[in-house]
Amino acid sequence: MTQPIPNVLTIAGSDSGGGAGIQADLKTFSALGAYGASVITALTAQNTRGVIAIHTPDAGFVTAQLDAVFDDIRIDAVKIGMLANAQIVRVVADALRRHRPSHVVLDTVMISKSKHALLAADAVAALRDELLPLADLLTPNLPEAAALLGCEAAVDETTMITHGEALRALGARAVLMKGGHLAAIDSPDWLIEPGGTLRVGGPRVPVKNTHGTGCTLSSAIAALLPQRRDIASAVVDAKRYLTDALKQSERLDVGAGIGPVHHFHRWW
Repeated sequence: MTQPIPNVLTIAGSDSGGGAGIQADLKTFSALGAYGASVITALTAQNTRGVIAIHTPDAGFVTAQLDAVFDDIRIDAVKIGMLANAQIVRVVADALRRHRPSHVVLDTVMISKSKHALLAADAVAALRDELLPLADLLTPNLPEAAALLGCEAAVDETTMITHGEALRALGARAVLMKGGHLAAIDSPDWLIEPGGTLRVGGPRVPVKNTHGTGCTLSSAIAALLPQRRDIASAVVDAKRYLTDALKQSERLDVGAGIGPVHHFHRWW
């Protein structure tokens, strides 16, 4: 029997510039053969140069979006991005407990590339205590992992693994520690699972167009989880997709700041 096209839900903020958030997630889903649905947790006025303003909808409206999607559409995987505040974190956690999707990828979005806070300080504890234990895969960068653990950010791969294991001990099934912040010639990530660890290497692509890379990687993993045999193979293929999207990003001419990756590099 032919495998059905997976339906993948992104729960995240909207980026009016199109490079990150909901927009990046839906592009990534489409590029990797998945149908995308969305629940919008925040509206941002932003472009490649930064975030100008943020509007956060009422948590009850976020719940209405979640229930509308889950009540009608078979959801094969969920990607969670920007959640803005503790109330929204809690209603998303409640919805996941009610609807129990097969795969949950939690991207701990806290700060934008332009250094604008995207998660209220009081929401970090709610995210760690309520959402993290519901995640099949957590995808923090090094500062985000440190914020969740209340420690200094890792500066080497050994500490990355230690932090990943500490986060997995808090309840996540698996953790992908993203090494883009390391002062290294490459860009290593580490996948920490119950059965062990896997180094997912990759070149450090020398381009300025890195807006939305975290959103793109986590949504690529979510799109591929229903199509691959395990988390590791989905992570490896997702990182390969992102690396190619970075390499091809200079074909785009979008804005004067930190531009987006080329999500549809395989087609145009």
